[in-house]
Amino acid sequence: MRVDPKAVAAAVAVVCVATAPAQDLTVRIGHVAQTSGWLAGFGKNTENGARMAIDDLNAKGLSIGGRKARFELVAEDDKGDLNEAATVAQRLVDARVNGVVGHMFSGTSIAASKVYCPAGLPQISPSATNPRFTRSGCRSVFRVLADDLQVAAALSRHAVKDMGVARIALIDDRSDYGQGLVEAFAAAATAAGARVVEAQHIDAKATDFTPQLTAVRARNPDLVFFGGMATQAGPMISQMKQLGLRARFMGGDGVCQPDLPARGGDALGDGQVVCAIPGRGEHGTPAMERFQAGFRQRFGNEPLPYAPYAYDAVRVMADAMVRAGSSDPARYLPALAATSGYAGVTGPIAFDDKGDLRNGAVTLFTYKGWKQESIAVVR
Repeated sequence: MRVDPKAVAAAVAVVCVATAPAQDLTVRIGHVAQTSGWLAGFGKNTENGARMAIDDLNAKGLSIGGRKARFELVAEDDKGDLNEAATVAQRLVDARVNGVVGHMFSGTSIAASKVYCPAGLPQISPSATNPRFTRSGCRSVFRVLADDLQVAAALSRHAVKDMGVARIALIDDRSDYGQGLVEAFAAAATAAGARVVEAQHIDAKATDFTPQLTAVRARNPDLVFFGGMATQAGPMISQMKQLGLRARFMGGDGVCQPDLPARGGDALGDGQVVCAIPGRGEHGTPAMERFQAGFRQRFGNEPLPYAPYAYDAVRVMADAMVRAGSSDPARYLPALAATSGYAGVTGPIAFDDKGDLRNGAVTLFTYKGWKQESIAVVR
């Protein structure tokens, strides 16, 4: 019998292709925050939380659809600017990343979502709390922490019922985050029986708040509620003391930073400042302790509040890919939306039909002896 060498070679090639192991799968996840400029430290810290998740996923050796997955982080800096956020978002879409964790602020997250959403690219924010982020009708945006409505409700209840606050002054930094939080707090506090007696605005980079605080002092409030960041809250509290403004001070997660006493100095009297962070504040759980220890070892500094949320955001996105058997955004997006009971270091993660965290917890804090102390966890 005559054997055709070409036919034999073709048959061998088919067998080799059929038995060859599947090639590794590269999964590229974008992370965007402000990593330059005045809040670069927050952004870089959050980016490092995402980077740690990437390292841990690769060490674990996940398979997606029968292929070993190799995760890569594509880090971008949007400079905290709305236009730059949209530009960076388009760059990530064009680069065909598999998903995005970010952006850092509510305003930049919302601006970027208008690019990601039409492209069908899943976006999970570890820090955007403005309710508008998930209320545009887009079904590819998610957040892994409570929103401003939940934070404001928890703070207003504590202010009115536990602190006995009746007269409130409002100050915001004109950002989407600051204004949104102040509006939500004002509505909740008014409904609880308090009265807003003054409202002021500051520039997000201002350092002198004398004009606004002088106007506030004239209204004799029990409480000053600030929608903004700790970088301004600390000096503002110090200037309140200098002006003889004796009202207590309250803010959200932007204010609720471990270094607030260093920024405000001796003006932070024990228990005079109350703030809130979305999440359960589970700094004593084994999962959070492992995360914190790993972060310190990996990067040589403490994780700031948003770093564990970035860590969870990356991992819950990867989990959806595994469940869907695909890193294709169109294929794993339904699995991501259906996430329920995922055990994150920040607590269980499940999304509602808007992409918000179901039953999100809020932890209230105060400061005593220059240290941040937990008051209560509420839902």
